[in-house]
Amino acid sequence: MKFTFYKYEGTGNDFIFIDNRQNNFPKTDVKRIEKLCDRRFGIGADGLILLENDNETDFKMVYYNSDGNQSSMCGNGGRCIVAFAKRLNLISDQATFLATDGLHKAFVFEDGIISLGMKDVDEVKIESDYVFLNTGSPHHVMMVDDLNNYDVKGIGAKIRYSDLYGKAGSNVNFVQQLLDNHFRLRTYERGVEDETFSCGTGATAAAIAMHAIGETSLSHIYLNVEGGKLEVSFEKVGGIYTNVFLKGPATFVFEGEIEW
Repeated sequence: MKFTFYKYEGTGNDFIFIDNRQNNFPKTDVKRIEKLCDRRFGIGADGLILLENDNETDFKMVYYNSDGNQSSMCGNGGRCIVAFAKRLNLISDQATFLATDGLHKAFVFEDGIISLGMKDVDEVKIESDYVFLNTGSPHHVMMVDDLNNYDVKGIGAKIRYSDLYGKAGSNVNFVQQLLDNHFRLRTYERGVEDETFSCGTGATAAAIAMHAIGETSLSHIYLNVEGGKLEVSFEKVGGIYTNVFLKGPATFVFEGEIEW
């Protein structure tokens, strides 16, 4: 069986997209999905995303990490699937879709920028040297002084596999402040088991974490990631971070065909 695939990237976080509205993709073949994401023996990507039908929204997003396992929400993938849906003429300048963490809304701008509504965050765990929160995926956030020379993969893996988070693990984010509401971010992603050029739920987590611990009082945060720039905005109502939006580019790379 042959499948048409589409490659997209959002600030260097890259994904394979497949239109699965006919429900003919073998979703349980973990090894094959892992091979498709392999950068030497497959197409190469941080993850694979299926666009599927949904009765109450424009479409459904099903996300797989590059290890072939279905995973939690992916913010950059969410922005890219909106661009993919526009390419398929399913939407025009806005969308609603269903993901593993619930309903999302998004807006498409003329310059290829996608603004994606993220889930509310009602719990932020603040410890002496890190912050933990869930923005659709679990995130450990900590500040460092010299991000250029930091061992993101080594230290990130130790925290991800530590007893702190058990078997499920956590994504790990390292943040350095540049200006009051401007930060630099590097992320170790579980499922990829390496540093990625960008992580959308990680950028969202980092922005909220920096506000929660008082590193910024502003609610519009700019983040420099390895693959570009992202923006996160939010409102804090009581103890809840709501009206959270992740904004940045979602870029079509190429289209191809692969035999399964």
